Amino acid sequence: MGKLDGRVAFVTGASRGIGREIALLFAREGARVACTARTLEEGDHKLFEGSLRSTVETIRKEGGEAQAIPCDVSEYENCAAAVAEARRALGPIDVLVNNAALTYFIPIDSYPIAKWHRSFAVNLHAPFYLSQLVLEDMIARGSGAIVNLSSGAAIGPGRGPYADAHRMLRGATLYGAEKAALERFTQGLASEVYDQGISVTCVSPSQVVPTPGTLHHKLVRGMDDPRGEPAELMARAVLLLATEPLERVAGRVTYSQQILTEFGWMEEGKGLGFEGSGSGYSLI
Repeated sequence: MGKLDGRVAFVTGASRGIGREIALLFAREGARVACTARTLEEGDHKLFEGSLRSTVETIRKEGGEAQAIPCDVSEYENCAAAVAEARRALGPIDVLVNNAALTYFIPIDSYPIAKWHRSFAVNLHAPFYLSQLVLEDMIARGSGAIVNLSSGAAIGPGRGPYADAHRMLRGATLYGAEKAALERFTQGLASEVYDQGISVTCVSPSQVVPTPGTLHHKLVRGMDDPRGEPAELMARAVLLLATEPLERVAGRVTYSQQILTEFGWMEEGKGLGFEGSGSGYSLI
């Protein structure tokens, strides 16, 4: 028996990195998975390898059920169409994973207005759009789980004076603000839908996960950087939050290795949640 047998999961950013690992694990645990991202075919993305087609083909080869649904989540109409397609293909949605993310790492004094708006649309508006859309199914059934993915960038640099080491954070100001807002959104929504049997949670990697994106932004030295955290740990943390009883996890803002060790899914952890206290919302 899988932890998600009979359930339908909707995973954004499923073409590569953490989103791909979440989709694969969810399918192995019995879910029918709607895999969404902008990249349908290998080679469609100018910079990165990975595609929805590859993710879905891997799931199907392993005996799972999945549907590739290309979607640019920055627009509400696209999100509504993707959710409707997922319902038609797989059924009402039981689990939503808001994983898709976008950042440019540009300092505020030179941030292009169009990129600012697009970043907000992907990182904050899309989780709202999709949460509202899937709540139609979840409220009607009296159950469901929404898991939002945050980042250590939500932890600000604190007040000055600032050492030279903090200069690297300048380009992450918008991304960090968006993720901090997502954590507050998580707890607010969790309180709104708790009585309707729906869990809303948020998790960040305890350590930087080597992915095509983090490698591109030079946050890791390579895909095998020993300072990094395997994407599988984030996938397992998301699975935990999506399947544990409502009263144990609702409103949690946490970190991958922290929550996995707390619930006995791994023996020891490190990084955020162990070395440093995490964001303010993780302490509430």
